[in-house]
Amino acid sequence: MYPLRRNRRLRATESIRSLVKETIISPNDFLVPLFVVEGKGIKEEIASMPNYYRMSLDQITKEVKELWNMGLKSVLLFVKVPDKLKDNKGTEALNPNGLMQRAIKSVKDACPQMLVMTDVALDPFSKYGHDGIVFNGKILNDETTSILAEMSLSHAKAGADFVAPSDMMDGRIFEIRTLLEDEGFFNTGIMSYSAKYASAFYGPFRDALDSAPVDLKDVPKDKKTYQMDYANREEALRETLMDVEEGADIVMVKPGLCYLDIVREIKDAVTVPVAVYQVSGEYAMLKAAAERGWLDHDAVMLEQITAIKRAGASIIASYFAKDVVKLIS
Repeated sequence: MYPLRRNRRLRATESIRSLVKETIISPNDFLVPLFVVEGKGIKEEIASMPNYYRMSLDQITKEVKELWNMGLKSVLLFVKVPDKLKDNKGTEALNPNGLMQRAIKSVKDACPQMLVMTDVALDPFSKYGHDGIVFNGKILNDETTSILAEMSLSHAKAGADFVAPSDMMDGRIFEIRTLLEDEGFFNTGIMSYSAKYASAFYGPFRDALDSAPVDLKDVPKDKKTYQMDYANREEALRETLMDVEEGADIVMVKPGLCYLDIVREIKDAVTVPVAVYQVSGEYAMLKAAAERGWLDHDAVMLEQITAIKRAGASIIASYFAKDVVKLIS
């Protein structure tokens, strides 16, 4: 007797596969990371991230206009600051005329409707490459969160729509939200890096911003005392639920592909949007494999992005955003 149901009927042609597809990728899914540097006319490729660039403000304004015309409506800003401006307290991060503050204004001037999110952490501004203040071989939590709140306020004053604390200090969402509310920035959102793991996939990103921890006595050699242990799952739920309770509007899992089980757990546990950061190491690995002819770049790229969304991501921060949009268009 033949089976009453043949599942292959729904796979027989491209037309029927398209009709019943469960996960659809569109430009609206993406948050585009941008790396900003001082200077003019600068668009320098990052060696460990082929076809991705650090750009000066004049180039960033061109880039955001191109992104908007492609249907990409949100960016996440990171800045690479000169070493001479770095210290242990991220002093430059609070400069109202600092690179991040000028970048926010430049993007908004060039494309007022573009949603601007900003990285909030000390590592780009730290002479030690850490996300917090270093003291006697440890990272100070509460002293750091006070600075992160002031940094967030500075970004809000410059015109940021969302601040995105990526530091993993305890209690920083509450402190940021409280200060924003006290200063009248009721509509400034917070996208919290809620489940950010101490991952080996961040290397190319740290190259891009020159933000890796320095190898010095009395300076922690890694970020494992504040970023999460990649062996842990339940901890991610605790971290995320605390951030939501403290006032996060969006929560994030970082990295992406190795953590899709975490994405699904969090998606099932919260009612706020869940973002996923497909990080620099994930990008670099595919680029390297494709260069050698070991993988079909576009096919694998689209499969990875689809897997991230299928796992539950409402927002995908990805260096592939432009490539994906060109492909699906």
